[in-house]
Amino acid sequence: MLDRALLGDDPVLAAALADSDAAGLPTIAVSPQSGKLLKLLATATGARRILEIGTLGGYSTICLARAVGPEGTVVTLEYEPKHAQVARVNLERAGVTDRVQVLVGTALETLPNLTGDPFDFVFIDAEKPGYPAYFDWALENLRLGGIIAAHNAYRKGSVAGLGKDDENSELMRQFNRQVANESRLISTIFPAGDGTLISVKIA
Repeated sequence: MLDRALLGDDPVLAAALADSDAAGLPTIAVSPQSGKLLKLLATATGARRILEIGTLGGYSTICLARAVGPEGTVVTLEYEPKHAQVARVNLERAGVTDRVQVLVGTALETLPNLTGDPFDFVFIDAEKPGYPAYFDWALENLRLGGIIAAHNAYRKGSVAGLGKDDENSELMRQFNRQVANESRLISTIFPAGDGTLISVKIA
């Protein structure tokens, strides 16, 4: 009931999920609560330049593009061309293609080619073995006061010993410890959905 009051109905986001499902994309998009959290965080930090690693069908991309507004930019990286094509259709429907750049390819090969000012906000939601390297790159290319958000940090509770481990549970435990020990950040985990690790760069 509270979720419905705070989230409301969003036909554009609902259509993005429906089209992703119809195209056979994995059903691993962020939850509506997590999407709203991303928009809230990006808005609160005044983000105008956002990097997303892992586009999928563009659900979270739409949330972030709405946060930066018409004058902002979202660069989103996607490994699978099919996913990127579905995302482009969803972004077009959402009316945000003017502020989103979809880059297809391996993230670790694409990241070094990104130029320009530091990012204000980085969202990581891709294959879990890549998280440590993605996070290290993000930290070095994030402005002071910027935010890094990493999805799936909770693994349905398994990371905290509240559920059965999957193939990435221990990896995410190690990743969470890596972030917790980084003195340049203030970090916490928002446990809704599959959990989002949120870090603010303070030094």
